[in-house]
Amino acid sequence: MHDSLIKYINSYTSTPLIDSEVELIKNIFVHKKIRKKQYFLQEGQVCKFSAFIVKGAMRQYTVDDKGVEHIVRLLIENWLAVDRESFVMLTPSVYNIDAWEDTDVLIITKSDSIDLFNQIPVLTQWRQSLDEHHAFAAQKRLSASISFSAEKRYADFINTYPEFLQRFPQHMIASYLGITKETLSRVRHQAAKK
Repeated sequence: MHDSLIKYINSYTSTPLIDSEVELIKNIFVHKKIRKKQYFLQEGQVCKFSAFIVKGAMRQYTVDDKGVEHIVRLLIENWLAVDRESFVMLTPSVYNIDAWEDTDVLIITKSDSIDLFNQIPVLTQWRQSLDEHHAFAAQKRLSASISFSAEKRYADFINTYPEFLQRFPQHMIASYLGITKETLSRVRHQAAKK
């Protein structure tokens, strides 16, 4: 269960974890099963855990006053499910995070993560790499949402996350792209003709 997390951490650091560090990580990260449609986090709660997805798929979203969902993140294996602001600042979350498939995660609390980072200095490099990756992805997504056509957003999406097409339904992908289901259907139809 923890092997995928160890491999993931090692892929972002210049120095691999040693056996004692691996054991420490295995003792701190706790396995949890989340059933399809079960919440990991609900709007208004403080995000108490960060979850590494071992198997399954999740989504992070808001719901507007009209009851419309707006998906901000789609998550699969080897991704972290967390509302970073709520987790770090201990403020109520504006997001919901739930499982789209039956999902196995490894969770850690904020206090345990602080202890772990103090005991394993190489994890700071891992966190810095993740923060940079997250910042680049967020900047790219923001730029796409304000300057790309629906066609270009969809093309960029399938080039960046081709595996998402098999894991998430079209209405979720449309929400993630900030377009209607009808627009996505039209865009997909036009792309298939090319």
